[in-house]
Amino acid sequence: MNQTKSLFRRFLKGHFLFIFFPPFVLIFFSAFIGFSTNGEELNTLNLFYIVLLLFGFIIVAFVITSWIFFLRLRKRLTRLQEVMSFSANNNSFPKPISVQSDRMDEIDQLGSSFNWMIQQLEDSRKREYEEELLRHRLIANLSHDLRTPLTILRGHVTRLNKESISLEGQNSLTEINHTITRVGDLMDDLLSYTLLTSGKHPFRPTSTDIGRLVRASVAAWYPVFEEKEIQIDVDLPTEETFYWEADPKWMTRVLDNLFQNILRHAAEGKYANIVVDVEKEQIIVADRGPGMDNSSYECGAGIGLSTSSYMLKKMKLKADFTSNEDGTRVAIGRA
Repeated sequence: MNQTKSLFRRFLKGHFLFIFFPPFVLIFFSAFIGFSTNGEELNTLNLFYIVLLLFGFIIVAFVITSWIFFLRLRKRLTRLQEVMSFSANNNSFPKPISVQSDRMDEIDQLGSSFNWMIQQLEDSRKREYEEELLRHRLIANLSHDLRTPLTILRGHVTRLNKESISLEGQNSLTEINHTITRVGDLMDDLLSYTLLTSGKHPFRPTSTDIGRLVRASVAAWYPVFEEKEIQIDVDLPTEETFYWEADPKWMTRVLDNLFQNILRHAAEGKYANIVVDVEKEQIIVADRGPGMDNSSYECGAGIGLSTSSYMLKKMKLKADFTSNEDGTRVAIGRA
């Protein structure tokens, strides 16, 4: 076990030896031995000069010794502070600092605790990386392996649709086919989120005309909304716009996810409101569906919304959700 020594005790010990010891010697000799010059004792004036000279020496020695002590103390603390600042500025773990294991004081104990903390953080990051890698590999393999039985199920549903069955059976097959499609979409969202968080989807931010991007997305989705008989109420200014430092592909993916959620979970409301607010620099998407507390949203929209939230956070944007039984409103703006 390393021997621990107090820094304050070392400070007092050094000052006692070099500052307070000489006066004790002077008092001892003057009291019991006395001073003499050529056989004559020192007079009071000479003794005063000696005492004054001694106290001057004590003051100078005190200042020099304290200065050296605190200079060395400041140097050690500055070295520790520089190591911590380097890790904060470079977003990385610092290298362990050297400590005196044979004679440890409070600062060496602080350095030893700092080194232990670094080791624990490095081990934790390594375990987290290995677990994340394993999770990504597991999700990718699971998504791939589940496609085969889903394809087989869809094939059997298609074959049964050609058979002569009752209306109730036909409705059951339709629901099965719809469920298979939904499970496939969920696996696609899960795989996309996994690839996104693992850095497989490149992020290329650029100055993006948001008004133009939203108009292009609405134009692409308009036939789909029309087919589902969903009324679209849009407010997309053509003469005014604003710009975000965003990845156009990622931003389009976010809008696709919001529009897709309207079709999946709010189609019964038969309404979609899409607004580009140039003054507030916001994109607003609203519907008249059952709200996000509905089980359909909880089961089907979570992964897609997580993907969108991750993308928006990377682009320094955010989405504010307002949802109740009358519908859901999403406002996208700067974070």
